[in-house]
Amino acid sequence: MIVLTVAIVTGCGGEQDRVVVFAASSLTDVFDRLEDEFEAAEPDVDIVVTTGGSSSLVAQLIDGAPVDVLATADRVTMERAVEAASIRGTPVELARNELVIAVESGNPLGLDGLGDLADGPVVVIAAPEVPAGAYAEEALDCAGVAIEPASYEPNVRAVVSKVALGEADAGLVYSTDIDDRVDALELPIACRVLADYEIVAVSDGDATGRFMAFVAGPSGDGALLDAGFDLP
Repeated sequence: MIVLTVAIVTGCGGEQDRVVVFAASSLTDVFDRLEDEFEAAEPDVDIVVTTGGSSSLVAQLIDGAPVDVLATADRVTMERAVEAASIRGTPVELARNELVIAVESGNPLGLDGLGDLADGPVVVIAAPEVPAGAYAEEALDCAGVAIEPASYEPNVRAVVSKVALGEADAGLVYSTDIDDRVDALELPIACRVLADYEIVAVSDGDATGRFMAFVAGPSGDGALLDAGFDLP
């Protein structure tokens, strides 16, 4: 069992409560914005955000890393955290996302869907233990498509980077990770995969509670919607 406390740090204006947030890499932009907005509203709190693959973050939490808030890209990984670590709160649904195929800008190979991924393009996906990797395998299985990925990446943003840099022709990613460097192909309706994000308060400090309320309120909803997520 790990014992979590809200750390105290000294800032220019005196003491600050520190809230450590572990969030799935696809939530990077959302929590960067919420960090800035919350600290502007409550300068007595220092929000420290670490993003990465959900499975890697949970492994660190279980190993004893001090964490106050955890946000994962799937329920399975959250359940593993709840079973293996000391979690003070109850997980709640944060947002929803959709899996898409990322291709090079302009789609030079003319790829049309999941079936084309088996016909020779260089494809990368997230590692199977990462939510995005598990979602990718679910979509491929649904379509009856077998591929040999060129690589398994540690998180979904690494998949996007491989495609954007021309190191891969395609990758399975979340719709919110599509940027102006790549294009997106939607999955067929029959094999549509929705990602369910969850968030939980790991510690029960006052600052943690205030930040959780902030994320659950209009500011959090606005950041998620602006980033392309759907609300639960």
